Order: sequence, then structure tokens, then C-alpha cells
Amino acid sequence: MYKYTWTILCLMMINYMVDLDIQKVQAFSLIVRQNKLTSQSSKSQLVTSPLFRIVKNGNYGFIDKTGKIVIEPQFDLAWSFIDERAQIKINDKYGYIEPTGKLIIPPQFRLAFAFSNRLALVVVKDKYGYINTNGKLVIPPQFEEALAFKNGLAAVKIDEKWGYIDLSGKLVIQPQYEQALHFNEGLAAVKINNKWGYINSLGNIVIQPKFEETLRFSQGLAVVKIGDKYGYINKSGKIVILAKFDEAWEFTGNLAVVKSGKKWGYINPRGERIIAPKFDRVTSFAEGLAAVKLDNKYGYIDTQGKILIQPQFDLALSFTNELALVYLDGKAGYINKTGEFIWTPSN
Repeated sequence: MYKYTWTILCLMMINYMVDLDIQKVQAFSLIVRQNKLTSQSSKSQLVTSPLFRIVKNGNYGFIDKTGKIVIEPQFDLAWSFIDERAQIKINDKYGYIEPTGKLIIPPQFRLAFAFSNRLALVVVKDKYGYINTNGKLVIPPQFEEALAFKNGLAAVKIDEKWGYIDLSGKLVIQPQYEQALHFNEGLAAVKINNKWGYINSLGNIVIQPKFEETLRFSQGLAVVKIGDKYGYINKSGKIVILAKFDEAWEFTGNLAVVKSGKKWGYINPRGERIIAPKFDRVTSFAEGLAAVKLDNKYGYIDTQGKILIQPQFDLALSFTNELALVYLDGKAGYINKTGEFIWTPSN
């Protein structure tokens, strides 16, 4: 019971808060590709623009990038569209809709996660399994815990140990790790004897477990914690940016968030300071902009550190498909890159 309550809270946090490290929030949107939709019913209206999640009178729906409501608010909860499916919650059960709003997989699961590699993780009778985009269970619920598929592999927990399965459900790396994360750029972080290292897709250790914490590889570098400080290693395990930061995130667009003391700034892959640590909170850069907090309000800067949208929001997330989710007085809205509201904050 408590495990699932905590999981639900984590899902909500992912959708509402600025993620500090693993798998950052990309703010509830979808590029719906027309060539994929052509296989669907000809009676369904094709949706070819991004969709953004909204809340209106306590119900969840979706708008397009002009602010027009495309799917009327009607769900208890809703998440982003991925692989043309978005998980929704109705009466404490989770199912999925397609971009037209049509219920494609009826609410039936205790928990359901976003699609990845055309499969979605679901919970059935306390066990984790995977469904395809039609809702068919293609990997039966059998795992104590599991992660979504990434690059064709998924971490699963069996008898208190983590290993990896392929898209057919076959165990390709035997359960043997205390913890395991997603594969990215050919490597995955695993925990052995309370230390983190990295394995390749064959299960071979390529970077010995010796770190207190790790993140996934991005742009050839990964964050590691040594003692009480964070630095970066390359794929050979060599420290290329000294562990001197109080916190550090992965690289996106040749910039990484780092914390020095109580302030946040940005470095490049050579470890050079590009934007001085002067912000109270930040997000990673996306589409050339990052949200930053100054004097208890959020605004947006460009990659040179210049403020383009003045701090005025109580919370602000990254731009995705040219819109960003922001909060004012507890209400959520969307702005464009000029700071203009496309969807006025609502609850």
C-alpha cells in the first residue's frame, strides 16, 4: 500500500516540480506524427500539433499550442503523450487515451506509466509487467519492481536483485545488482556493495563500482559523487571535471547545471563556468532557455545568462515545443518564448 502511495506521489512530483537529476521534466507535450496516425481509424480527427496538459476546475484535459482546448478536461489525472498514448486516471484506475481524446485502453490498472519503446509499464495485482499500445499484456506481470524500457532494455527486480530484460521479456542480464538504472549512450549505472559503477549492454562492468552516487551518461559524460562533492567522468571512468560541486546535473545542449554553495549556475563540458552561480533554483536548458529563480520568483535566461523573461512566476518549468508550464498563485498556465500567456493560469 505505502509503496504504491509513494509511487503515485513521485509521479505527481515529476509532473509538477522541477526534476533535479534523473530524467528531467519535459512539460507535458507531444509531437503527434501524421504518418503514424494514418493507421488509426479514418473516423478519428488527425492531430498534428503538440498537445499540452491543462487543469480546469480540478479536471485534466489538453490544449494545442495556440491555447485551444483539444481534449476537454474530464480526467482525474493525466500525463504527457508518448507514442501517441497518454495515461489517464478515472476512479482510481489508470488507462490510456489517444491524441483525439478517444479512450484507447480502458482504465484498469493500479498504476500505469508512460510508453517508451512502444511498451508501457503497468502494475497488476502487485506485480509489474508491460503492455503494448493496444493494451495487450506482452510481458506478463511478474516483477517486484521495474523501470521503463530505454534503448531496448529495461531494469527489473527479481528476488530483491536487479537485472535487465529485452523487449521480448527475456532476461539478458541476470538479476545481481542492488539497484540499476536505464541504459543511455550504451552504459547503465548499477549498484554493487553499496557503490555505483557502470555496465555495458552485455552486462560487463566497464567502470568499477566506487562512487557514492551517479547519473546517466549524456554527451559522453556522467555525474559522479566522490565524498561529498560532484564531478564528471568520461566513458573510461576517468575524472575529467574535478569533483568540486555541491550538486551537478547531466549535460543538455553543452551546458550542465551545477551548484556551488547555495547558488546555481552552468558549466560547459570542459568544466568552464559559462553562467556564474547566482540563482536560487534553475532548470536545465531546453530550446535555448532555462528557468531560474531570483528573489523568490522564476523567469527565463538564454545560454549567455541574459534574462529574457523577467522573474514573475511562483514556479516555472522547461520549454517544450515552444511553450513552458508556469505557476502563479497555485494555478498553472502556459507561456510562449516572449512570456505571453497562451493558457491563462487555472486550477
